[in-house]
Amino acid sequence: MKRLYSFYYDAFWIASRSILEHKLRAFLTLIGIIIGVAAVVVVGASISGLNSYVSTQISKVLGTNHFMIARMAFSGRMADDEFERANRRNKKPTWDEYLYLKENCKNCSEIGAQMFNNADFNENGVEMPSVTINGVTSNFDVIEDKSIIEGRFISANDESIAAKVCVIADDVREKYFPNMSPIGKTIKLHGLPLTIIGLEDKRGQLPGSSFNRAIYIPITLHRQIFGSGDNGLQIHGKGRTPETFDASIDEAKLLLRNRRGLSGSDPDTFGLVNTKELGGQIDEFTNAIAAVVVPITMIILVVGGIVVMNIMLVSVTERTFEVGLRKALGATRNQILLQFLIESSVLCVVGGIIGLLLAAVVTQLITVLAGITMTITIVYVILSVTVSSLIGIVAGLYPAWKAARLDPIVALTQS
Repeated sequence: MKRLYSFYYDAFWIASRSILEHKLRAFLTLIGIIIGVAAVVVVGASISGLNSYVSTQISKVLGTNHFMIARMAFSGRMADDEFERANRRNKKPTWDEYLYLKENCKNCSEIGAQMFNNADFNENGVEMPSVTINGVTSNFDVIEDKSIIEGRFISANDESIAAKVCVIADDVREKYFPNMSPIGKTIKLHGLPLTIIGLEDKRGQLPGSSFNRAIYIPITLHRQIFGSGDNGLQIHGKGRTPETFDASIDEAKLLLRNRRGLSGSDPDTFGLVNTKELGGQIDEFTNAIAAVVVPITMIILVVGGIVVMNIMLVSVTERTFEVGLRKALGATRNQILLQFLIESSVLCVVGGIIGLLLAAVVTQLITVLAGITMTITIVYVILSVTVSSLIGIVAGLYPAWKAARLDPIVALTQS
C-alpha cells in the first residue's frame, strides 16, 4: 500500500514539475479548457438567473398561488382548431358566478373579480394615452400580492359605495406627480374626478407588456362608468398555501362546472390559467435553451482536449530519453502509461479550476452590470469539471500509450 501511494505521489510530483517547467506552454494549452469550463458554468448560471428573473417578474405581476378564470384563458400555445372550438363553446363569467365562487370555494383564501378598459388621460394639457383602468374588488391587493408604498388600497367600503377613488401605478405617478406625493390629489377619468388614495410600487414587466401604466378603481365604479354588463369580467382566486393550491383550483373548477350544469364528460366552458403553470412553462423554456446551448459550449472543451493531446505528444517526444531511462531502471508499461495519464489529467483539472474561478468573476460582473442575479449551480460545476477531467484522460491516452510502448534501448539513444 505504501509503495502504491509512493508511486502515485511521485507521478503527481513529476507531472506538476513538468507543467511548472513550461508555464507559458501549459497556460496556452489550458486556454481551451479554461474557456470551455467557464462557458459551461456561465451558461448554466445565465439559464438559472433567467429562470429566477422571469419567475420573480411573474410573482411581482401576478403574485403567488394565484389563478384566473375568464372566457378565453390558456397558457402556452393552443392549436387553431382547439381555439376555434373553445371560442364557440366558452361563456363569459358572470357577476353571479363570481359571488357563488366567493361564497362556496372553501380551499380558496380569496376570490375576487377584475374588469378592465383603456382610457386616455389629459391633465392640464399633459396627455397620457392608453392607460389601463382596472376595476377590482377590495381584496385584489391580497390576491396579486401587491405592494402599496404610499397610502392604501381600495377598501370594502369603497367597493360597496362605488367610491370615486383610485390607486395609481408608477408610470402614472411619474407622468403627473413626479416630485410630490400623489395622495389626496385628483385625476379625471372621462371627466369624473377621482381622489388618489394609494400608490402601487413599481411592478415587474413581461415581454410586450407594462403593468405600471395603470390605475385601480372599485369594480362597482368601473361597472358604472363602462357599463354594468359582465363583458370582460375575470374571476381571480388565491390558494391558501402552495400545498393546497391545486386543490383550490380543482374546487373552483368543479363549483363553476356545477353552476353551469356541466356533466363529467362535458368540456369546460371557461378558461383557467395559474401562476404554477406559467412557472412550469418557464422551466421548460430554459431547459430547452440549456439542451441546445450547453452541448455547443462543450465543443470548446473538446477542442481544448485536442490541444492537450497535441502538447502531450510533444512532451512524449521531448522526454523520450527519460522514458527509456525509467524503463531501463525497472518501470513497467503500466507505470509509464499512468505517469502520462496523470500529467494530462492534472493539466485539465487545473484548467477546470481556473475556468471555475473565471466563471465566478464573469457571473458577478453580469450580476452587477445587468442587474440579474446569476446563480452558479452545482450541476453545471460538476458537469464541467467531470468533462474536463475525462477529456484530460482521453487526451492523454494515446500519448501515454505511445510512451509506454517505447523500446528502452532505442529511447536511450535519443537525446
